[in-house]
Amino acid sequence: MKNILVFGGAGYIGSHTTYHLKTMGYNPIVADNLIYGHKESIPKGVSFEKVDLASPSQLEALFKKYKFDAVIHFAAFAYVGESVKEPAKYYRNNVVGTINLLDAMLAVNVKNIVFSSTCATYGEPEYTPIDETHPQNPINPYGQSKLMIEKVFADYERAYGLRWIALRYFNAAGAAFGIGESHNPETHLIPLVLRSIMGGGAINVFGTDYGTPDGTCIRDYIHVLDLANAHRLAIEKLGDFTGALNLGTGVGTSVKEIIAVSEKVSGKKCPVNWAARRDGDPARLFATSGKAREALGWIPEKNIEEIISDAWAWENERKF
Repeated sequence: MKNILVFGGAGYIGSHTTYHLKTMGYNPIVADNLIYGHKESIPKGVSFEKVDLASPSQLEALFKKYKFDAVIHFAAFAYVGESVKEPAKYYRNNVVGTINLLDAMLAVNVKNIVFSSTCATYGEPEYTPIDETHPQNPINPYGQSKLMIEKVFADYERAYGLRWIALRYFNAAGAAFGIGESHNPETHLIPLVLRSIMGGGAINVFGTDYGTPDGTCIRDYIHVLDLANAHRLAIEKLGDFTGALNLGTGVGTSVKEIIAVSEKVSGKKCPVNWAARRDGDPARLFATSGKAREALGWIPEKNIEEIISDAWAWENERKF
């Protein structure tokens, strides 16, 4: 497989994956509506098409213009809070949009897709580390929309022979290729901590009384390069495996530990406002990725200090 459509390839994880595919000898073609993506994050020399999942005619034209061997689908709205306030926006783009994409693929007999799913499909964890057999009970429309898409894939596999892998990942972080986290609004902990250190004001930490060693929430942070590598491996394994896989390090890092490592990396103090818990924040959320190791041969390589060091370097050089 050489020609890979990276839908949502102007976004954070999508652009890193595009760079990675290019360095590995693939020919990625990026499609994005640029609502949240950044055109400047697409590698030079990579073809770009402005296409919206909501438009079947744009999708039809895209698949007529290029001959794709496979698709990597990142093009989802992904703000949990917004999904609660505007569920229609999430179901239209994430679910209906994906069905539009699948129908355009099948119309030209493209049956290979790797999907950016999420640990939000699990909901409140019943146990940790979370494996793929953990019950899926999403607690917000964002997670619900991703679970619905996984179910659509399974039905399309049975009916139409679709080959698919859904990668349920945990907390993407880090930077490479001159690209970092540039979300608006920014909701992720590591960039918020680093920007506080750089003079952006105190960060709010919600909850210091959880049943964890230091009282703050524990999450599983994974370097965006490790995620990019997993998507490439999934493309290569589509003929051998179909289904969902967790992507995580299996190591949990607390909020206080993130702040401490960020202070170590930057050599500066992070101003913090210690606040009460928020509703719906689990104390622990981290994965076991043994199934991804078995199915893809994937092993995450970057630790939390490398993740934060790369993110800190990008924050100091950022151009967008």
